[in-house]
Parts: sequence; C-alpha cells; structure tokens
Amino acid sequence: MNRDLTVGKPSAVLWGFCLPLFASVIFQQLYNIADSLIAGKLIGESALAAVGNSYEVTLIFIAFAFGCNIGCSVVVSRLFGAKEYGNLRTAVHTAFISTACLLAVLMTLGLVFGRAVLRLIDTPEHILSDSAAYLDIYILSLPFMFFYNISNGIFSALGDSKTPFIFLAASSTANVFVDILFVKVFKMGVPGVAWATFLCQGVSCLLAVTFVFKRLKGIPAPKEEVRVFSFELLKNIVYVAVPSTIQQSFVSIGNIIIQRVINGFGEGTIAGYAAAIKLNNLVITSFSTCCQGISNYTAQNLGAGKRERLPAGFNAGVRMLWLLAIPFASLYFFFGEFFLRLFMESPSETALSTGITLLRILAPFYFVIPLKMVGDGVLRGAGMMRYFMIGTFTDLLLRVVLAIVLSETPLGSTGIWIAWPIGWCVATVLVFIFYRNKFLRKGARS
Repeated sequence: MNRDLTVGKPSAVLWGFCLPLFASVIFQQLYNIADSLIAGKLIGESALAAVGNSYEVTLIFIAFAFGCNIGCSVVVSRLFGAKEYGNLRTAVHTAFISTACLLAVLMTLGLVFGRAVLRLIDTPEHILSDSAAYLDIYILSLPFMFFYNISNGIFSALGDSKTPFIFLAASSTANVFVDILFVKVFKMGVPGVAWATFLCQGVSCLLAVTFVFKRLKGIPAPKEEVRVFSFELLKNIVYVAVPSTIQQSFVSIGNIIIQRVINGFGEGTIAGYAAAIKLNNLVITSFSTCCQGISNYTAQNLGAGKRERLPAGFNAGVRMLWLLAIPFASLYFFFGEFFLRLFMESPSETALSTGITLLRILAPFYFVIPLKMVGDGVLRGAGMMRYFMIGTFTDLLLRVVLAIVLSETPLGSTGIWIAWPIGWCVATVLVFIFYRNKFLRKGARS
C-alpha cells in the first residue's frame, strides 16, 4: 500500500515506515552472513577467509546497486509528493532501462578482471581459487540484486516498506536452507554457497519487479504523460545516484585497500576480520537502510512544500537509530565471542582475538554514527549531494590512511580497527554542521 509521508506526526510516520526497512535489511544481510556462516562451520576457516576476501570486492557492485536504488527512490519520492504521477511512471521505466545498460558494463568488467583484482589485494594463493569461484557466480547474480534494489527503492518512494520485506524475508530464510543443502548434502563447497545466493536472490527479484509494475498500474496517470524513457528524468536520477555510487564505491575501494593490509597479517586475522566485519556491517547497513527512509521522508516533504517537517524528522530518526544501537552495541561488546563462534568451527586463537578486538573497539561508537547517517539521509533527500560527499570522503580517507599508518606501529592489526571510530567521529561533526547550517539556522534555505 502506498503511504504519504507528508502527513502525520513525523516520529510516528518514520517509525511505521522505517521499521519494516530495518527488518528487511536484517534479512538482506542474512544472504551474506549465511554464506560466511555456512562456509566457516561446514567447510572450514579457509573457506570463511575465501568468502570474506571476495566479499570486499562484491561491495563495489553493491555500491552501484545502492546508487541506483537511492537515485530512483529520491526522484520518485519527490514526484509522488508533488503528485506528478505521469513523470513518476516515466521515471520508473527510465530507471529500469538505464540500470540494464549499466549492468552489461559491470558484469563484463567483473568477469574479465575479477581474478586480477583478487590478486591485486594479495589474496593468499591457497584461497584464491575459492575466492574467484565465489566472485564469478556472484557477478552472474548481479541482475537479480540490481533490479531488486530498484524495485525496493520504488516501493520505499511510494511509502510502502512492507511489501519488499515480505519477499526478502521468504527468500533469505530459504537461502539458509539451500546453503546447507548445497554444501552439506551436495558437497559443492564454496561455489555451492554462491549458487544458493544466486537462486534465492533471483526469486526475490522476480517477485519484487512483478509487484512494482502491478502497483504502478494502480497509480492514476494520463497515458499521454507516461513515456518509455526520459533523459531529463535520467539526469535527475543520475544527479543523486552518481554521488551515492561514488560514495559507496570509494568506501568499497577503501575497504579493499584495508583488506590488502589485513591480508598481510595472515589467514587467522583474515578469518577473524571476515566474521567480525559481517557483524559490523549488519549494524551499519541497518542504520543506512533506515536512513534511506529518512531520504524518502525528506524528498516527499520537499516535493509537497513541507520543509518545516524536516527537523522533527531528523530528531526522530536519530532517536530511532540510538534505540537500535543499544542491543547491537551491548551484545557485540560483551558477547562478541559467542557471535564469532557462530561463523567458525574450532577457530584459531588469532582469528578469535582479532574478531573480539574489532567488535569491542567499534561497538561504543554505534551511538555516534547515527548522527552522521541521519544527516546524510536528510542531505541526500534534499539533493545536497556536495555536502553529503564531503562527510563521506572525510570518513573514508581518515580510515584508510590511519589503517595503513597505524598497522605499521606496535599496535599491529589493532591499529587498523582504531581507524574506524576516528573517521566516524570527524565525519559526524562535519555532517551535523552542514545539517545545522542548512536546516536549523533561522532563515536557512536549501
């Protein structure tokens, strides 16, 4: 059901809209977590390292999918808020067509250069074959991931966060069982983990796309206003999508550089990091997905000319993420070893200590990063991409540079983990200043 985010108490509107988004990302992360968990428990520590090593490369593709999602979602949100339904339907068609063209380029590059990238980051030779196999199959599944993300962004733009959750919950749960079937019963090893994800993402994508176009038919729009493709709307989508993609791409490239540094510390550290970073990414992705809801809220209200509702939305978003941070921070800090052991059967001392140290360093700062992420959501929904990019690149550059520098000190791998909260804190201050200057100061205008 479509939902107008421009009416009602902002906190109640955001809670009702964002909670299904949060639940969705939990199930979305089940795909990657299940891969690592099954690989580590049923195959071994080397398999966990192989999947984790490939995961850093797959984040580049996820960055592009994320950009397509955000670009389409923000533009469709504005058009929905402004009740320009003809342009809304045209924007959806434009997003799907342009994404298909982008996919052709990305899949070609990935299949041709994937193994070279794995070698570039110094992937240990004994896990290279499994890492490359996992990556190749993952690349073949990109159409499912991209078109699902586009569909999810459209549902969110229309104020519907429940429909994609239902599809994703079913396919993610199925993915766990198919993982086990392919690995334990069919003995397919690491490729079996990848093929399970391929099949289940495909089902989720097909359902989402089918229901998106069914939903569009219910939106009243004169036929003469609906076009197959619009370069003007593509320009609007690209204006939001490209900075978001660049942001996520550079974060991914930064993570690949950091992965290269980590690879120098050996298989135990790689495996411990692979497990801990999946747990951390569950938190960060949950936060960022909820903040996509903030972007939709911002875009719909700006489209409807209700700018005065944005500060209340910002405050409600921060409180919401702080409440989500409490269980994550507490569980990871005090019970990190339990969660890490879910990924590893008889883990080495190095792998376990690496994961515990990383989680304990990051967990307290889960209460800082919501300020940045909600601010990012407002800036992005308002189309203030320059300020959004400044905060993001500050965080990334600090993390990468400090990870390289501190890893060479007596701190060793611990120095890499310390770089994370430093980058988060500095970027949070910057983003909050931008938000305050643009939306809180008297007379400020976007």
